[in-house]
Amino acid sequence: MYALQYPLVLPADYDMGIVRDRVARLGARLDDWDGLGVKAYLVRERGVHGSPVNEYAPFYLWNGPAGMNSFLWGGPFQGIVDDFGRPEVHQWTGLAYEEGAAGAAGAVTAVRDVRPVPDGVPLAGLMEEAVTATRRLAAASGAVLAAAAVDARRWELVHFSLWDSGSPAATGDVYEVLHVSQPERDRLPRGRQW
Repeated sequence: MYALQYPLVLPADYDMGIVRDRVARLGARLDDWDGLGVKAYLVRERGVHGSPVNEYAPFYLWNGPAGMNSFLWGGPFQGIVDDFGRPEVHQWTGLAYEEGAAGAAGAVTAVRDVRPVPDGVPLAGLMEEAVTATRRLAAASGAVLAAAAVDARRWELVHFSLWDSGSPAATGDVYEVLHVSQPERDRLPRGRQW
């Protein structure tokens, strides 16, 4: 599993209705994309859920690199580049994925928690803790799914979860979910990824 996100921080006075309209028009284009486990179309609005910014930040869980690369190098990603400029694309290698206690429900909010991997800690133990935290998140009431991944270049750990209400039981940046494409969600490998 691979996780990917390209956060687009928008001006404070940006009309977020433009993003909402874009997702309403184009969101279903990835509903059958080969290799895509889940794409959550996410927004944060300045002043909502404590957000300091307006942001459009789709988050992806890919089953492998082929679908991800097809998306980035020959697919709809060019539309993002054309409309917003070429963003920095964050990529993480999967550590764990779990279906949530409310797995069949629709997602209303998402939480993304990115933290540095501290120096001087045994990596195996820290990664096992991430797997355990993913299981715990997925078991919480209202959790649709939970995942953990790591970027070994930046040494950062990300926990990502989808929730069926506006009151998620997780800490981190809270996003509103506008649409979820999940053509191969059932193929995402469950549990620990190594």
